Amino acid sequence: MHLFTEPQFQAQAQQYSAVLSSRGVQVNLEIIEKLNARFLRFHPELALCVDELGLWLCANGMKMQPDWKAEVPRLKRASLKSEMIARACNLGEKPRLIDATAGLGHDSLLMAHLGAEVTLLERHPILFTLLEDSKNNAEHDPFLSSVVARIDLIFSDSADYLSQQAEQHKTVDVVYLDPMFPQRDQNQQAIKKQAQVKKQMQLLHMLLPEDGEMDLGDNLLILAQKLAKRVVVKRPRLAVYLANQQPNHQWQGDACRFDAYFQYHLIE
Repeated sequence: MHLFTEPQFQAQAQQYSAVLSSRGVQVNLEIIEKLNARFLRFHPELALCVDELGLWLCANGMKMQPDWKAEVPRLKRASLKSEMIARACNLGEKPRLIDATAGLGHDSLLMAHLGAEVTLLERHPILFTLLEDSKNNAEHDPFLSSVVARIDLIFSDSADYLSQQAEQHKTVDVVYLDPMFPQRDQNQQAIKKQAQVKKQMQLLHMLLPEDGEMDLGDNLLILAQKLAKRVVVKRPRLAVYLANQQPNHQWQGDACRFDAYFQYHLIE
């Protein structure tokens, strides 16, 4: 993986390179004269770049990082009543919650803002490092510092983590799943209606190629049910049920829905 930076950011880039190397990612650091839109257009392959805003993923003329600070206006508008995810995950009770499908971390940020104590799992070393960088930056933001204090970011495969928790007879209030590639198992009607993936998600899909059923989340649902009182699955509105399991309850929106699975034997 190439990592591009300008001379003035070389020290920071070397630090990122060392961290990524410790996580099994071989990085080729290249110092260039100007990291600008023109350079990115002429270097379309997937790469990393470092500038004054930290670590980015770049490809095809686009840049992406999990910009948690950009989420502040949304968080300020959000409330327990206005957010469907808040009702689905019972956030009014300030649950202990595992987000087993991190993505860019925006859902975890919202859930932590609305009161949840979140354990955020990510297994991919590059995406984990991007999330870690965003969390570190957010810790210095006056509005976000108290929010990210409720997020514990863990570098782990979700299936391994959930299995270990279950083996140790631990329970949590909620496991939240937003599978990475739901379009593979959607109804044809839903596929036709699906809008083009946002630029950020395009780069994420390039970084995280579909590599088996795990990314569909079927196995994660089964594992989550062993330790969570409530498992909540975010789905496109017309998608089939995860693992072909009919939920106990649904919250329907225009574009997506939340399927909830209650484990009554864990609920006191």
